[in-house]
Amino acid sequence: MMRLPRFHYLAPASLADAARALADAGPSAMVLAGGTDLFPNMKRRQQTPGTVIGLRGIAALRTRTGDPGRGIAIGALTRLSAIEHDRAIAAAWPALARAASLVATPPIRNMATLGGNLCLDTRCSYYDQSQEWRAAIGYCMKRDGDTCWVAPGSERCWAVSSSDTAPVLCALGAEVVLVSAAGERRIAASELFADDGIQHLTRRPDEILAEIHVPAPAEGERSAYVKLRRRGSFDFPVLGVAVRARFGAGGAPGAPVEAARIFVGGAGSRPQDARAAADRLIGRVLDEDTIREVAGLIARVAKPMQNTDFSLSWRKSVAGAYAARALRELVNGPSAEPAELEAS
Repeated sequence: MMRLPRFHYLAPASLADAARALADAGPSAMVLAGGTDLFPNMKRRQQTPGTVIGLRGIAALRTRTGDPGRGIAIGALTRLSAIEHDRAIAAAWPALARAASLVATPPIRNMATLGGNLCLDTRCSYYDQSQEWRAAIGYCMKRDGDTCWVAPGSERCWAVSSSDTAPVLCALGAEVVLVSAAGERRIAASELFADDGIQHLTRRPDEILAEIHVPAPAEGERSAYVKLRRRGSFDFPVLGVAVRARFGAGGAPGAPVEAARIFVGGAGSRPQDARAAADRLIGRVLDEDTIREVAGLIARVAKPMQNTDFSLSWRKSVAGAYAARALRELVNGPSAEPAELEAS
């Protein structure tokens, strides 16, 4: 049985108290939301904070305000299961509800939070192992070593972003609020992520992700998310495609695309902006010819490495198929096929 290392636990009752505690504890401290990512990492000695600041007692971090007509502000401690089952979110932002529903398993979604999923640690086949396994290979650059075993000659870590909600919120144009003892700042969700497997967040060590703001969908707007993983539940994504498009004529059938955003997850250290693919959609009807062309552009963004599940060549070949599925869902709604593909 793997046990947690010793740590000092704090349970502030307000966000201001939590921010002050985090500032006082220094960079070795970490905040705890649902614990579904942090605690397993601590048991494997991947993260060993001296102080853990629990946020569960802060009611303000579980609130939701607004509506689809004005946009919605979601507290960072909102459970993924609550987002999954919220009919208003599913109607206005179907990609967000779908992404939340595809994280792990129902018991984990009842614990895991939206803010925690956004701040999820990057993953790699050489990193997400027991301490003994990692010691046997001399550790890796991400923790205790100096070599990235995915690309031994590289000067950077190539661990991948495995959040389901991150590419969706980037595609939806969401913003996040970061709070510290010095104040707060609000940035685009896409600016929260850095292209580095170790320092994968632009959130400072003294900041707490407090709230997520999702803008109201425009008239004629639709969104979709599809996910690739080995099993039909539990597993992290090795590819996720999030698309959002606004169609002309109020979204009437056959109307051309007026605006689009596309982000790819699970294929890099941060959600990848498929801007060329999104630009190619503008002014075009989303027919099969357009879908095939744009899916090819999305697949170019997905440049997987040998650091997650499945063979490298298979992951490359399936990227276009998954991108096409996401685009078809904009036209036809969710596919009768599962949003995840099981493969051997």
